Amino acid sequence: MTDTPSKPVALEAREAGEDGRRFSPSVARNREPIRDVFAEHVAREGRVLEIASGTGEHGAFLTDALEALDWTYSDVDATSRESQTAWVEAAEHDRLHGPLTLDASLAEWNTAEAKRPWDVVVSINMVHIAPMRAVEGLFAGAGRLLKPGGRLFLYGPFGRDGVMAPSNARFSEDLKRRDMEWGVRDLDMELLPLASLADLILQEIIEMPANNLAVVFERT
Repeated sequence: MTDTPSKPVALEAREAGEDGRRFSPSVARNREPIRDVFAEHVAREGRVLEIASGTGEHGAFLTDALEALDWTYSDVDATSRESQTAWVEAAEHDRLHGPLTLDASLAEWNTAEAKRPWDVVVSINMVHIAPMRAVEGLFAGAGRLLKPGGRLFLYGPFGRDGVMAPSNARFSEDLKRRDMEWGVRDLDMELLPLASLADLILQEIIEMPANNLAVVFERT
């Protein structure tokens, strides 16, 4: 991944406000379920590093809802970082930071490394629209940067043991038509081995609306 990707990172039209903040239809649909799972299973307080923060809406929404979270955006995409900057500037608190320029596929995460250890690493709807080297880097980076007992939180569509919901299978084929390096990942066959290599233990799998999953790992 590069700072100016040749293909658009977003899969949907994102409306932009006059102040530069962008708004994603999918975030409007999933932010409340993600908030509830995050509060119960991930963290209500602590320092959070979000990978591929997109519009920035999740960080803004979660820090408004959970007043002891301190959230840092990051992204490889310059347009997304512009929206994240606007969300930081619009926040009515000082617990939104960044964005950091961060390519998850790299072995070194620059400024994020200097700020470790982190309490939580978050990746929402990223792993299916990124090459596998970025997915591998996400797990390796979480293993490096999380404190012992820290959490890695993933949200999105996944396969399980070679089985995929029909809607997710169709979505995966559409993604691969856009970019052969993309596609819905199999949690058990592809991601759990990466977690093991990074000393991350699976803690929770929570079924979410629209055949998505919330997945929580803990750093040993």
